[in-house]
Amino acid sequence: MITITDKGAEKVREFLAGQNADVQTAGLRVGVRGGGCSGFQYNLAFDEQRDDDTVFEDHGLKLLCDTQSLPYVAGSIIDYVDSLQGAGFQVNNPNVVAACGCGSSFRVAEDEHVSAV
Repeated sequence: MITITDKGAEKVREFLAGQNADVQTAGLRVGVRGGGCSGFQYNLAFDEQRDDDTVFEDHGLKLLCDTQSLPYVAGSIIDYVDSLQGAGFQVNNPNVVAACGCGSSFRVAEDEHVSAV
């Protein structure tokens, strides 16, 4: 399961409204891709639901995740932070065993996860 905080949901609604997107079919895509100094990077985007997506609904919003990314982000909480380092979405991921200093890439336990997405 993937969830989102109140602040995160508020920002997703703002962005979707700004794009005139339909919240019935559009949502926040939460995925990963290989790369970065720690092995994986988050890939967050506003997108339409696809056939092979797992869809989680929280705060009346769709959180979309492709089948390949789901094992890497299952249990994550999406938040929106506004700090001195900048503003943006932040993924609080319980699967992470190491992250780079800048926070843009991460590594998961080497158990069942195969090569980079």
